[in-house]
Amino acid sequence: MDAKDIKKAVQYRKLIDVLLDSSQFADVVLKGGYFINVITREIYKADVAMKGEYILMAGDAKDLIGPKTKVEDIQGKFVCPGFIDSHMHFESAMLTCTEFSKLSIPTGTTTLIGDPHEIGNVLGVHGMQAMIEEAKTLPNRILFTVPCAVPDAPGLETSGFDVTSKDMKELLADPNVQGIGEIQSFSNIRPVYEHAPELIDDLVAAVSYANSIGKTVEGNAPGLFGKELAAHIISGGNHVSCHETTTKEETVEKLRNGVSVFMREGSSQRNMADCIRAITEDGLDSRRAILVSDDMVPADLLNYGHMNDIVRRTIAVGIDPVEAIQMATINPASHFGFKDVGVIAPGKRADVVVISDLNNMTVDQVYLAGKKAAEKGELTIDIAPYIYPESVKKSVKRKPVTLKELGIEASGSRAKVRAIEAIPFQNLTGGSEFTLNVKDGIVLPCLKKDVLPLLVVERHGRTGKIGKTFLHGFDLKSGAIAESVAHDTHNIIVTGTNYEDMVTAVNRVIAMDGGIAMIKDSKVVGDLPLRIGGLMTDELTGKEMSEKVDELSQLAKDVLGCGMEVPFMHLSFWSLVTSPKWKITDMGLIDVDKFEVIPTIIN
Repeated sequence: MDAKDIKKAVQYRKLIDVLLDSSQFADVVLKGGYFINVITREIYKADVAMKGEYILMAGDAKDLIGPKTKVEDIQGKFVCPGFIDSHMHFESAMLTCTEFSKLSIPTGTTTLIGDPHEIGNVLGVHGMQAMIEEAKTLPNRILFTVPCAVPDAPGLETSGFDVTSKDMKELLADPNVQGIGEIQSFSNIRPVYEHAPELIDDLVAAVSYANSIGKTVEGNAPGLFGKELAAHIISGGNHVSCHETTTKEETVEKLRNGVSVFMREGSSQRNMADCIRAITEDGLDSRRAILVSDDMVPADLLNYGHMNDIVRRTIAVGIDPVEAIQMATINPASHFGFKDVGVIAPGKRADVVVISDLNNMTVDQVYLAGKKAAEKGELTIDIAPYIYPESVKKSVKRKPVTLKELGIEASGSRAKVRAIEAIPFQNLTGGSEFTLNVKDGIVLPCLKKDVLPLLVVERHGRTGKIGKTFLHGFDLKSGAIAESVAHDTHNIIVTGTNYEDMVTAVNRVIAMDGGIAMIKDSKVVGDLPLRIGGLMTDELTGKEMSEKVDELSQLAKDVLGCGMEVPFMHLSFWSLVTSPKWKITDMGLIDVDKFEVIPTIIN
């Protein structure tokens, strides 16, 4: 046994003493509440007793109350295991693990499974390790599922660093690494199989190694059925998840094939209501139905909550409250093989949530390893700020761009063009064709048709390329928006109503060493520096970031006339080449299904 196992054995022996020696008592007893048993799907009256960082028992705990026991009267309230977010990205909140945790712990989330795919694309193994080291300083449990392939689509996009199966031994050896994250490189089954089979070889090697050392593997299977779905499942070592499921039909197919369906309900992508119909309408077993956030902005965490709000929404569409709670506790624990969280039972880690209103999922108290961490929405423990090393900053290696570089060129007075079709609250896109005016050899935006230039500027200093196409459906009336958050390789993505403002927006992002910039009439309307990999900041607290993002969102609406909700998050996903139909990278307009660059100008 190692030191950790010996320590646990000693602590367990002490628990037995407390339970059987009448002179020893619990540290904390939550008394008189309604116990939510996620093992048996029951609610009944029971106390919950804790000693140190562990659960002693759930039941009649009157004999465990001594003179120093802290007794919390929770009559009329409910007690359940701490919530688990099984798939999320700290980078999408633009917050460090520390600041995200400060916002999520008071809402009842006690375990986070982060996917550092974003910082991995920018800074490689070093960037992921920096995030993992931060997580080790925090009181909540944070584990990571790391990418085994960066970039996801070699030849179609440019990342800051490459990650392959050769990097897995080093990454997976870390105890805070749960396994391999979403295997996006084999999401587009047929095109990858036909055009990039070497990706499959490397993926299978990485997955086989992960499985051999007991690590898990997560999938990414948007729109896959039949043989293609089966191939994706096998590539992940038989038991994978999918957080890109968007329809009832997909959910049914995946649940029937043993996939854990991570029903996503984040800030800009909301798929739970469609996925849950496989359970409410078709009566499928919900053991492998799991609630996740994937991507959330700080304001939503503050204003609505985290996993508690997703559970609330799930209850609202017809799921029994206990079953909904199972989807954020025991179901993910079973998927990942967690033996100490996800349930309240003797010897489990005392991650406990007290709920005052079950249907609205109002969190009253939160315990982390037996210690009260939050009450009535506020932290009751101190969590120090965390400052990242300079080695993960200054990641933008692009010189300022010029107006000549950004223009989309065409001959004649009119040009037929392809445009990415935006779909609100989805990272899926469509594709459309438009005829636009050309002036001085440059294709002009058309506000009347809501067709705007959409460009991706490589910023890692590897190719210097600029991908160019058009966008329909963003509903921007003036100015430009640029950001260095652009999934998955996180080059600078920009759109606007005129090229002049787009140039200024890109150059402002470069000057900030990453971030978000909004420009109107060549002047900065609003900006947000994100100096950690061009993705996150350690300069603002979670609440300050929430206020800043709210301010920028309001400016986008009021000053730039943008009608799309959460515009920055939507913009960041239009370069995600693992999700159909058309996307944009530094290489150009990508037909995801064909796994190739296609021309924006149609001859």
